[in-house]
Amino acid sequence: MKEKIFFVWLGRFLASFGLLSGISGCNSPLLITPQVPAGGLNSFAPDQFPSYSADGRYLAFASDRSGRRSIYLFDLQEKRLVNLPNLNRSDSSQDQPSLNADGRLIAYISSERGKSDVMVYDRSRSRATLLTANLRGSVRNPTISGDGRQIAFETNQDGQWNIAIVNGQF
Repeated sequence: MKEKIFFVWLGRFLASFGLLSGISGCNSPLLITPQVPAGGLNSFAPDQFPSYSADGRYLAFASDRSGRRSIYLFDLQEKRLVNLPNLNRSDSSQDQPSLNADGRLIAYISSERGKSDVMVYDRSRSRATLLTANLRGSVRNPTISGDGRQIAFETNQDGQWNIAIVNGQF
């Protein structure tokens, strides 16, 4: 209760001096209230790792809503989840999605082989490609280029976290 009173007081104090409207001539507000969209995007389970397509149409994210970690794709124009056949598997988890510019390709982490691997899912083919078959160690945080020809990710195969890049046609 004391924290709430403090933040209300702090907000009023800063507002009285005009500090909530911007800093150093910046015209954007200092404190912005994020909006949590309704309509199927969020669930009662953890929804994490959001990734926009560059065209702003799609939002990929990972969630536990099905009882295991899976990747979901939300069409922001149609306000609905997009079916991703052959991506999520019942015997493994999929996590940390990254979309290319038009949302056709999704780079992600999979535990399908009993360890973390980087995979790329092609929505037009409903097929995933394994990129780290011969890589020792763990991988995390994949990101895909806009044209979908490069995937960068972190790997600890040499004992420390480094960045690796895979080039190809996916």
